[in-house]
Amino acid sequence: MKNYKIFALFALVFVVTQSCDESNLELTNPNALSPETFFTNEEQVRSAVNASYAQNQTNALYSRLLFYMYDNMGQDNSPNPQQEANKLTYSRFTFDSSNTEIADFWDSCFKGVNKANFVISNIDRINEIPESILSTRLKNKYIAEARFLRGHYYFLLATRFGGVPLFSGLPEGPEGQPRATRDEVFAQIIEDFRFAADNLLERGEELNGRATKGAALAYLGKALLFQKQYGPAYDAFDDITGYDLEDNYFDNFKEETEHGIESLFEIEFDRAIGTANKWDSNVSAQGFNESTFRGQDYGVLDWFNVYPSQDLLDEYEEGDIRSAENFYFEGDTYNNGEGIIVESDLSTTAGVRPAGWRKYQNYYRRTAEEQESGINFKVIRYADVLLMKAEAANETSRTAEAITLINRVRDRAGLDDIADELSKQQVFDAIVHERKVELAGEQVRFDDIIRWGIASTELAGTGFQQGKHEVWPIPDREISANDAISQEDQNPGY
Repeated sequence: MKNYKIFALFALVFVVTQSCDESNLELTNPNALSPETFFTNEEQVRSAVNASYAQNQTNALYSRLLFYMYDNMGQDNSPNPQQEANKLTYSRFTFDSSNTEIADFWDSCFKGVNKANFVISNIDRINEIPESILSTRLKNKYIAEARFLRGHYYFLLATRFGGVPLFSGLPEGPEGQPRATRDEVFAQIIEDFRFAADNLLERGEELNGRATKGAALAYLGKALLFQKQYGPAYDAFDDITGYDLEDNYFDNFKEETEHGIESLFEIEFDRAIGTANKWDSNVSAQGFNESTFRGQDYGVLDWFNVYPSQDLLDEYEEGDIRSAENFYFEGDTYNNGEGIIVESDLSTTAGVRPAGWRKYQNYYRRTAEEQESGINFKVIRYADVLLMKAEAANETSRTAEAITLINRVRDRAGLDDIADELSKQQVFDAIVHERKVELAGEQVRFDDIIRWGIASTELAGTGFQQGKHEVWPIPDREISANDAISQEDQNPGY
């Protein structure tokens, strides 16, 4: 239920002078916020933080393209014949440094970083606000939100590109910034999430849609896991309290049950608010998408651009209720039981598809999808946390605990527990399986198989090249615009 939305509003103020000769014409950027006059009350601080949240709603991120990019590379998806050529490049690993969507992803993430840094760089101004207007606790909370968001955007950048330019504050001039190493970027990510975990509010204290202590701890643990710091990762996950699994798995993917007990951090959408430019909202001046294209793009009764891969469907065990919750098969009902999926619904020019996506779709209550869906996207949910904690436990000689954590997720799926006496490798294999079926279509599979070092096996026959496609190329337009990055700095193979 949407009881809180994040807005980013920018006003352009034009000052008309009596005279405009060169002596009294002051050249300023009307779009630039001035900290000297801006950070004077809570509303202004909050709106500056909100601007960084809203960057998640761009077309290159959670409004549309990120879903394709990640799910197609991870082979959760198979493309239908009508899928656009630019989307097919991710399934086939034929993208290069001229790819527009990759460049838009880069730009959107760095705009999010810059907006977070606008808040972080003005901590002194924020701390000057009188306590009677904004308490110290809330000042620290807003700074922590900005650092959480900076960590979030840099996590996306570091996992997709490796080393990238690292900004701890606002740029001081027009000079370009060189690439930092991946480890240097992750060091700042981890530091940001630690600060956020220490200063954000608990889930019950904060409004829906804003980062919380639990979200920061989950992201901290995830970043540490990606760096193979398993002990500290386990500790971060172990500190998370106040969350649980939803009784009904599908409640994680419905609009009516958003911000439930399983949700740690989700991207806000609300189609009732409207969309500034649903086809391309990567430029801030165009506004942000308050709705997502996912319903239409993944829609079995509509565009049907992608469908679940046979490899993914085959991964589900008999009796796993998540299969029926994640996918539509012939004979399934939709629209509150009033419609039935028939063979023709699954047909394309290339034949009949085995299934269509149900997760994050509106068919449970509608006869058709639209180009605007208001279902929030969960970046991290508690089932993900339990499985990441199981992985950290297994890597730190806590195999019995790892088995217990895996079984919590399996129990909800209606499956038998895995055996108590398993080797470390067998438990790892169980985690690999469980993450694939539990988090299908949630943009985690590709990152998982990359960090586990099993991508070349899992993606055999797709065009994936080991030593190249683990990361994306640095965009050509970044190399052209940044005098501190040259073609020599490009990722291998591009």
